[in-house]
Amino acid sequence: MGLYEKIKIDLQRGRFRPGEVLKQANLAELYAVSRIPVRDALQRLQSEGWLTPHGKRGVAVPLFDPLEVEDLYLMRMRIEPLLQTLALNKLNGEILGRARDILDTLEQDPGLSAVQIGALNWQFHACIYRAAGRPTLFAAVEQLHRQCGRYIGYQSGKLGYQNTSQSEHHHLLDSLQAGRGEEAAIQLRDHIEGAGKQLVNYLRTLSE
Repeated sequence: MGLYEKIKIDLQRGRFRPGEVLKQANLAELYAVSRIPVRDALQRLQSEGWLTPHGKRGVAVPLFDPLEVEDLYLMRMRIEPLLQTLALNKLNGEILGRARDILDTLEQDPGLSAVQIGALNWQFHACIYRAAGRPTLFAAVEQLHRQCGRYIGYQSGKLGYQNTSQSEHHHLLDSLQAGRGEEAAIQLRDHIEGAGKQLVNYLRTLSE
C-alpha cells in the first residue's frame, strides 16, 4: 500500500481531525518516509478534495460541511438516474453479473475498511454507468463520487448505513436485470437521497 492510500485511509478513519493543518515534516516522520512522497501524496489528495489549501503552501483537513453534502446529493440524484437509464439497453449478463459479484464481495468480508467499502460501492455503480458509453456524463458523476468519498466513513461506520445500502443495491440490480428502467431510476434517486439526507441531518447535529 502506497503513502497516498495510507493517508487517505487515516483521513477516513478520523486520525486527523477536521480543520487540522498537516505539515510535510510531521507526516514524513509519522509514516517514516522522505518529504518528497509526502508532498506528492498531499498534492493528489488535495486535487481530489480530501485536503484543502492552508496558508501559502500548506494543507488542512476540510471541515465537514452539511451544505456541501446536500449539494452533492442533489446533483447526484438528478444526474445518476439519467446515466443509468442511458445504460439500460446496453446492460448484459456479463455486466450485471460483475455488479452482483461486487455486492457479494461487500457482504462476504466484514473487515473491509471505509475506504474499501467506498471503492466497491463506486465500482458497483460505475460498471453499470459505464455501459451507457457517455464519457462526459460519466466523468461528472465520477468526480461527484470522489467529493463524497471523505464522508463514507460516517455512513458506513457512525451511521450504520451499509446494510441499508446493500439491500437497496440488490433491489436496484433486480430491477435492472428485469428491464424495469423507470423503476430502477426511482430506486436509485431514492437511494442517493436517503443516504444524503441522513448524513446532512447528522452533520448538522454536530454543529449545534
